[in-house]
Amino acid sequence: MSATTAPKASAPTERASVLEFYRDDGPIAAAIGVAAGDRLRVPAIALLILAGLPGLLAVIVEGDGASHGLVAVAIVWAVLLGGLASSRPLVDRMRWMVPSALRVIEYVGLLWIAAVAGASSLPAVFALLCAITYHHYDVVYGLRHRGVPLPRVVQAAGGGWDGRLLLALVLLLAGALPGGFYAIAAAVAALFIGTTISQWRHIGRAERPAYDDEEDEDD
Repeated sequence: MSATTAPKASAPTERASVLEFYRDDGPIAAAIGVAAGDRLRVPAIALLILAGLPGLLAVIVEGDGASHGLVAVAIVWAVLLGGLASSRPLVDRMRWMVPSALRVIEYVGLLWIAAVAGASSLPAVFALLCAITYHHYDVVYGLRHRGVPLPRVVQAAGGGWDGRLLLALVLLLAGALPGGFYAIAAAVAALFIGTTISQWRHIGRAERPAYDDEEDEDD
């Protein structure tokens, strides 16, 4: 089956590319994308480069000595531009870079927040990253091997890359780290691992539809 047409039984959106499933947008980024509509004509990857560049430069220049204000501006900017990118369909030749760019924005952002909060937050953020990377792995292989996407309600409950970044920022500003990271890690792990187990229990091997997520090469 072509990657540009998802199975009707398992497609959570009507967009063309299976890569849309891998973005992991939360309600905030999705709302920004809906508000932007189709007015933008900039490729999604270009918006994501603009989204992550200020934060990356701040990490390089300021590192763990960055002020909370600088971190807040960089994270909010990344979420705003990343949300705008969600309004763009992934049909251009650089579409394959979009999920990876979002992973970089989220992971680097969380690590930077932890570093600014202090050394005690580093073990906590790695616990959170373990839970998140499991989720991102399962988003891909849930489609590939179970033939079904993550339920929308579960996706929303997980916050998306945008929601997790903003929550981490709030915890930093509130002085609630590292405990907040441990709490989020436990909640994210319970939510997504529980969903995986539930899906495997309810979808028998013979009933699982095949799902080919290889990208078309004939652009």
